[in-house]
Amino acid sequence: MKFQRQAKILELIDRFEIETQEELTDHLRAVGYSTTQATVSRDIKELRLIKSLSTETGKYKYTAAAAGAADSFTTRLRNIFRECVTDIDAAQNMVVIKTLPGLGQAAAMAIDAMRAGADVLLEKPMSVTLEEAIEMMRVEKETGKILSIGFQPRFSKNMQQIKKIVDSGVLGKIYYIQTGGGRRRGIPLRADGNTFIRRETAGIGALGDIGCYSLDMVLHAIGYPRPLSVDGCVSDYFGKSEEYYGKECASLFGVDDFGAAFIRLEGGVVLDFRIAWAMNIDSPGDTILLGTRGGLRIPATDCWNGSIGGPMTLYTEIAGQQVETKLPMFEEDPYSFFEQKIRSFLDAVKTRGPAPVPTSEIIYNQAIIDGVSRSAAAGHAVTIEVPGV
Repeated sequence: MKFQRQAKILELIDRFEIETQEELTDHLRAVGYSTTQATVSRDIKELRLIKSLSTETGKYKYTAAAAGAADSFTTRLRNIFRECVTDIDAAQNMVVIKTLPGLGQAAAMAIDAMRAGADVLLEKPMSVTLEEAIEMMRVEKETGKILSIGFQPRFSKNMQQIKKIVDSGVLGKIYYIQTGGGRRRGIPLRADGNTFIRRETAGIGALGDIGCYSLDMVLHAIGYPRPLSVDGCVSDYFGKSEEYYGKECASLFGVDDFGAAFIRLEGGVVLDFRIAWAMNIDSPGDTILLGTRGGLRIPATDCWNGSIGGPMTLYTEIAGQQVETKLPMFEEDPYSFFEQKIRSFLDAVKTRGPAPVPTSEIIYNQAIIDGVSRSAAAGHAVTIEVPGV
């Protein structure tokens, strides 16, 4: 895709002193972009690259044009917007913008840079890195605009029941949570360029795609306490295996297909988390909440999709007797959650009310995902700090 290639060109000329089109073509090929000099020549013109004298080597190198920088940057952002947006539609006083998978953040940056001044409904995950999420919150506060994150399982009555049970006090003080989900074989391969599995387009894999759902399910139920530390690991054994997904997937795969972590939360809560796009088992286990007065089991699904796999079981003690209560499930249409997500955002825009899924909560979700990645890279537990929150 042109946008991805041009973004990589800007990154390469910033990192390396590149003097010729041939050198630039070779650098692109080295990072996985198979292209021709003719294509690179067009990219150079569209990006308005110029040659300037290097103070270090005395040679000429490609740089972004300084003259008319603002206009040039806006032009590039418009090009990015054209490339990553696939559809635009109107719903009353809201504009709905659909992007290619993994490119929602790029579109949001383009919209922000062009000073659209719009309220924003941003699809999950909130971002790739914690720094990006913090910056979005800063702009949200600065502009006074509504920024809501698209966690549509929140609108499931069965999911809402979990929070009602916790809020009722029947579980007592929550001290341990186990959550996660997975698919035995569920790496999302697509015909549109496999944007889900490429590092340069997705940034993160199973952690951000479905892991954020598991985290939101339990963190929202207990009031989103601040995360303090994470000891995590990630792997890519299946995505990188030609045996399971073939040569093309193995060559392109640059994200995680499995992640697990031990997370300490404010208030003495411990969270045991695991997520997988692919694994050699049907499920990593049910979600459980343990409290001082009761426990709750939430059955896992065969293929994790942000829902629950069956009736929940409430474990309590009444008059000295251990009691297990199966809770009836609500019958509902999962496709209606998307409509409810849109409707709740529209209502907030109309009334200038609070965001349905506020960044003040999801920032902690993002901080945990970021912490798992950092901990895995470091090989030890890391502390979590969210400046300004």
